[in-house]
Amino acid sequence: MNVSIIGNSGSGKSTLAARIAQANGSRLLDLDSIFWEPGKVAVARPADTAAADLRQFCDVPARWVLEGCYAGLIRQSLHHGACLVFLDPGLEQCVANCKARPWEPHKYRSKAEQDEKLEFLLQWVAAYYTREGDMSWAEHQRLYDAYEGPKLHLQRLPDADFKLPV
Repeated sequence: MNVSIIGNSGSGKSTLAARIAQANGSRLLDLDSIFWEPGKVAVARPADTAAADLRQFCDVPARWVLEGCYAGLIRQSLHHGACLVFLDPGLEQCVANCKARPWEPHKYRSKAEQDEKLEFLLQWVAAYYTREGDMSWAEHQRLYDAYEGPKLHLQRLPDADFKLPV
């Protein structure tokens, strides 16, 4: 089964996606890789370009798992019959996860560079619950409520041996 995971930064989306992909032999896509311009800081790619890359990924006839905080892209992935997982552990857990995050070499040149961005990330994480738009808790909840396919609303990162019940 294909799986689309949505949630706040620090919610555990990447960890859960990697676990599910490994357990099921699925391809994995971090939506950051198609949403942002490569090599640029906080410059979004044109929406139609990101959507085309998403379609190309989802159209390959092999199981996949994708994760991100972009409700619009997740919504598009659901047209492929994916199971929607809304990972929603709350602010305190997201902040703790961000502070404990190991170096992400695919995003930062060094751990020091990543740590320089931590305060901004923590502010972004906290604003998730009050902001509006595609990357907000409110939009993620609306997406979850409206989806009529298989879905799970998880309030904690499941154990490593977690299996999708759908």
